[in-house]
Amino acid sequence: MNAPQSIANIDHWQERVDLAAAFRWTARLGFHEAVANHFSLSINDDGTEFLMNPNLMHFSRIKASDLIVVDANDPDTLSKPGAPDPTAWGLHGGLHRLCPQARCAMHVHSVHATVLACLKDKRLPPIDQNCAMFFDRIAIDNNYGGLAFEDEGARCADLLKNPKHKVLVMGNHGVMVIGQTVAETFNRLYYFERAAETYIRALQTGMALDVLSDEIAEKVASEIEDYPVDQEARHLEELKAILDTEGSDYAH
Repeated sequence: MNAPQSIANIDHWQERVDLAAAFRWTARLGFHEAVANHFSLSINDDGTEFLMNPNLMHFSRIKASDLIVVDANDPDTLSKPGAPDPTAWGLHGGLHRLCPQARCAMHVHSVHATVLACLKDKRLPPIDQNCAMFFDRIAIDNNYGGLAFEDEGARCADLLKNPKHKVLVMGNHGVMVIGQTVAETFNRLYYFERAAETYIRALQTGMALDVLSDEIAEKVASEIEDYPVDQEARHLEELKAILDTEGSDYAH
């Protein structure tokens, strides 16, 4: 069972547990990239203080107590003990400074999202229900400028200022997914990779795509956003239940 906050004696314990579970399941799905890639979750009102994975720790080993606290407004962050990866600081620090709606941010190089990011046309057409849920909700970066150090991170963050955009297809790089909670963001990450896989596999057939109309695609996206059951929270709770049953130490 998840360790209660009173025993853990660490602030923001439930948020830590949720984020640690997301790391573990991301590794299980194969969405991670060695000891690179980063997730973050804001813990203060303006979103500039956030939890993040420690530098160079594999997603499959991360525990709730391992997560570090980073201040996006502290210019000396990288010179302090336990500093995050420099690209994590550049990308997530910029995002949490410039996009307060991005309470949670998950950046990965998952295979199919990255393949999409490598195409000349990086749009995701609404060819099925999963693809349609992202209709007109994706920002696209066509100007990759190298590793996401501070300037590149700020440039990427600027592309997510439109609150309607919840996904950034990072051209020639990967994907950034944002949301209000760990559950919402992880669920979106999961479905975006599934949608990208469907599209890429459909392209591989070489046959004509049956693309939904804009009207139907928007209807689907809106219906999913307004769905009466909190599927996102249930998704994460079920994953934590599986990890708990297996005796995972993610919540330690």
